[in-house]
Amino acid sequence: MIATAYAEMIFGFLRDRVNLNDSMEPVTILEIGAGAGRFAFHVLHELCELKDYTGIELPPFRYVMTDLAAKNVEAWRQHPALQGYIQQGLLDFATFDAVHDTDLALVVSETTIQAGDLAQPLIIVANYFFDGIPQELLYVGDGKIFESDVLVELPEGSESMPPSDILQNMKLEYVYQRAPEYEEPTYPYRDVIALYQQELEDSHILFPTNGLTLLDRLDQWSSAGMVLLTADKGDHRLDNWKFAGPPELIFHGSFSLTTNYHAIQYVYEQRGGEILFPPHHYKNINIGCFLMLDAPGRYVNTRLAYRQFIERFGPDEFYCMKEWVDQRIDTMGMQQILGFWRLGGYDAEFFIQSAKAISALLPDANDEELLDLKHGIYKMWSAYYVMEQRYDLALDAGLILFEMDCYEDAKWFLEQSVEVEEEEPVPTVLYCLAICCYELEMDDLALAIPGERSSLSPTMRKHLRC
Repeated sequence: MIATAYAEMIFGFLRDRVNLNDSMEPVTILEIGAGAGRFAFHVLHELCELKDYTGIELPPFRYVMTDLAAKNVEAWRQHPALQGYIQQGLLDFATFDAVHDTDLALVVSETTIQAGDLAQPLIIVANYFFDGIPQELLYVGDGKIFESDVLVELPEGSESMPPSDILQNMKLEYVYQRAPEYEEPTYPYRDVIALYQQELEDSHILFPTNGLTLLDRLDQWSSAGMVLLTADKGDHRLDNWKFAGPPELIFHGSFSLTTNYHAIQYVYEQRGGEILFPPHHYKNINIGCFLMLDAPGRYVNTRLAYRQFIERFGPDEFYCMKEWVDQRIDTMGMQQILGFWRLGGYDAEFFIQSAKAISALLPDANDEELLDLKHGIYKMWSAYYVMEQRYDLALDAGLILFEMDCYEDAKWFLEQSVEVEEEEPVPTVLYCLAICCYELEMDDLALAIPGERSSLSPTMRKHLRC
């Protein structure tokens, strides 16, 4: 759902550029820390659908996925779902050290982006990024700034513990020392530090020095400004930092810290930018749109997209609802499941999670519900991005379609499952494939399914003979 919202905002921005400027120079969309690549795939999928659906003339664009790990870049280059975008010139890749690098060496086009190269504003995508790079832990007391050093005490027997247990059980101790360099007039972010000295007392602040200096470096790539789309566990309200205690680690396979969106927002508002955050409080994820541009108020379509897809009802609201749905999936009706699935953009994980409930509801489903379910399966499959820790989506889709008596559709999905499955297919899959072939009057093909007769139970073989 975040990818859909971002695609809508990027689409709005491209429309705004057409309205404000007759330049058709390409717009670069830079994702920092693209991870497995699924988010980039979904943004491109949605963005291209919007472009094709409307037929509006837009500036050309290219999406650049970056990561510190070279192995991730190589994996993206080989991923089947990304090949079409590479061939169309819509996608490129680069390794990028966000803390140190000043330019970007693109892998596919074999070109480099550096200061002054871009004629259009740079769009930056940074999800769960600012919380994962080093931040400064500051303490404000008596109008003075202190740096806090963290002493880590490992649990007893840590040498034999897995890393996750060490992280969960280690103890932190904070040691404070005066840091007058933050109070010097020459400090680059002196204005926001002065605000903290004035407004905060007995407060711990995570200060995003590395995040701010990164944005300053990226801002040099284009004289036309930049747009930042970012989602994270982060606070943009100053009140939430008042009397704040030492930070808590957030665990998610690794660990991260809360992002200080307030500092980034304040710095760029002082420079004339317009920063969009929801007026209400968030629970799971805070999403911001930073318009660091000349006359940002003129970017009407971008701002409207933020209002519609983030502010009015956005990913945070959806995740709150999903927590409720997850606990009640077995009590929901077919229309409720279809409606929520549609609201989430036909999400594959929700389909897999609800497949058992859907199967139980099929006998009482009407024709319209079955048609909508079939339509949703194909919409979901068209935007599916296979990952290493993958689910066998084709198998679940094929079995549901088999139960719906959609034998031709079921056969195709089950064949996809068998084709990519490294282990021997389970007899149930082979049996369903054989039945599909019989129903489609492909008797010879049914009998030729490798191993189906030898691995099936006597009952299954009896059904096939019939």
